[in-house]
Parts: sequence; structure tokens; C-alpha cells
Amino acid sequence: MCGRFALYADYEALLERFDIEEAALAQDLYEKNYNVAPSQQIAAVINDGKQNRLGTFRWGLIPSWAKDQKIGYKMINARAETAAEKPSFRTAFKKKRCLIPATAFYEWKKAEGGKTPMLIHLESDELFAFAGLWESWEAPDGEVVHSCTILTTQPNALMAGIHDRMPVILSKGDEKVWLDPNIQDPELLNELIKPYQEEELEAYEVSGAVNSPKNNGQELIRKIG
Repeated sequence: MCGRFALYADYEALLERFDIEEAALAQDLYEKNYNVAPSQQIAAVINDGKQNRLGTFRWGLIPSWAKDQKIGYKMINARAETAAEKPSFRTAFKKKRCLIPATAFYEWKKAEGGKTPMLIHLESDELFAFAGLWESWEAPDGEVVHSCTILTTQPNALMAGIHDRMPVILSKGDEKVWLDPNIQDPELLNELIKPYQEEELEAYEVSGAVNSPKNNGQELIRKIG
């Protein structure tokens, strides 16, 4: 699964990296986040058929047919193998795909005496994007909640030693296809969903302070040892 990540790129770098022409997320509202947790508002990129747009979505997808928004707490991730068919995700998989920008993500490795938090990032330290899905849900009082989920897949060789799942990281070349709302062929989309190349990733141990979402600072991404 993917239950925690980080986005600490500069706002201008975010716009440039994802070719953003329209941003609902204004610069004065954007904050670097070293410990992004479920239910938080997170940055995501969608395409309206004409241009890429940057906005904010609640992390934890709420299907449009849901009776209670609390279901989102159970839907921070979607298994890539079943997302195209599962009722909770199939409509979004077909028509509402997004990119979720990140600089790194965390995973907990089982070890003697507990679990060790690990940080995983591109060796190049560049921004990357998770493959995401989004939905809009209307509450009984009329409030509209935009939410999203991160797809996960089988681990690559690096991640296999840490966890049995990993988030789907898209290659730059595949991001445009993933965002295109006119592309709805499940077979074509499934070809984009695969474990990211392990040789381009680095993983190292970080402080246990990341265990609490209340902690949020540069010290969380520092290598231990």
C-alpha cells in the first residue's frame, strides 16, 4: 500500500514539471509537506480535455454513490489489478484519472522488534507522479467533496524487500496518456500500470518521527545511518 508520502518541491517547479496552465491551487495556498497523510487535502493534476489543471483533492476516494464520506478512509489506495472492474473505482478508472505529484514516499519495513520507516525517492531527486483516480461526491447538505486514491501494484526488486505492494509511479512518457480523458480503453491503460524501474529508485531508513502525521519537517527525510 501507500499510506504516506512527501511533496516538498517549489510551487514553480510543480507547475513546470506537470505543464500546468491553470491552477486552482494558488501559490499562497501551497505548502511543502514532508508527511502527507490520508484524509488530508493533497495536490493533484487532472486534464479537462484541453489542458492540465492543478487542484486539491481529499486523499481517500469517496464514490459518487456513497452514502457516507467516511468510506474514503478505506480507499486511500486502489489495487491496479482490479480497479477497472471494482464498483468503487471503475468509473473513475475510465473517465477520471489524475496524477498525484510527489518527491518521495514512505513505507514500513518489518524488522525485529517492530517496523522500520523507509523513504523511497528517485535517485535523481526529481519530482514524479503516482497514478491516481478521482471522484466528486455531494454531501446531504450540498457540499461537493473532490477526493482521490493512489493505485498500487506488485513491488519491484527494491520494494519487495520492504513491502509486498508499491504505488504505481508513471513514467513521464505515460503521464499524458494516463491523464487524457478521451482514452478509455482498459487494455491500453493497464499497459501503463507496472512496477517502476528499481534501478531509478533509492530507499533508506528515516526517523520514527514520521510515524505521527503531527510531525512535518525536513528532519523526516534525513537518512539514518
